[in-house]
Amino acid sequence: MRYFFEIMYDGTHYSGWQNQINAVGVQQIVEESLSKLLREEITIVGSGRTDAGVHCKQQFFHLDTEKKFEPEDLIIRLNSFLPKDIAIASIRPVRPDAHARYDARERSYQYLITTKKNPLLTGHAFYFFRNADVELMNHAASLLLGEHDFASFSKVKTDVNHFRCTIKNALWIRKGDLLIFQITANRFLRGMVRAVVGTLLDVGAQKISIKEFQSIIQSKDRKKAGMNVPAEGLYLTKVKYPAGVFLSGDSL
Repeated sequence: MRYFFEIMYDGTHYSGWQNQINAVGVQQIVEESLSKLLREEITIVGSGRTDAGVHCKQQFFHLDTEKKFEPEDLIIRLNSFLPKDIAIASIRPVRPDAHARYDARERSYQYLITTKKNPLLTGHAFYFFRNADVELMNHAASLLLGEHDFASFSKVKTDVNHFRCTIKNALWIRKGDLLIFQITANRFLRGMVRAVVGTLLDVGAQKISIKEFQSIIQSKDRKKAGMNVPAEGLYLTKVKYPAGVFLSGDSL
């Protein structure tokens, strides 16, 4: 039987989602915990990767097991077993061929910036003390919408067939001392959101113009884009699947 597990985590103390030889990823912790609870070797497949230090409000992974269990009971047992910075939110049976990564239709991220030094947000938001024109940044962000080649915002050494992504939503919101960037797309490249945010901040600080921002997109050259903002402000917030994935017939 195949199941989708919904997970959330604070990424501060992890090297990202994926298993690594010389570092601890969230995937490793979850696999070890599930293997002990279900008393069999468990391998999980995530909906995608997150980099070291990135947080997650909603992500999914799938696993196969013939063990019988009540989802709500396993959630309680697993959450008591996992460290305090990782939690399982739901467990749902899915089609035998459902795939947490390949069946995902949309992914959403949020980047959190504080414009006022706040010790309570250390490790969970990027402190940006320069003035940032939200109207200008939203004008630039609107140029990201639709399908484009986003090589300018991708890590150079990455194993992908192409750099084209379709962005559905890209918007800045100001809430008091907080600046929140929200972005949704069918796929994201490695380091893409952090590079986009860094370049948009250059627009907001009037270091580059809207026209220059557009030229950066068209250049397909990572060297022309802005800095990668720190991972601590980035959150994976939602992964969306079609209705046919779940045995209950509803979608996420």
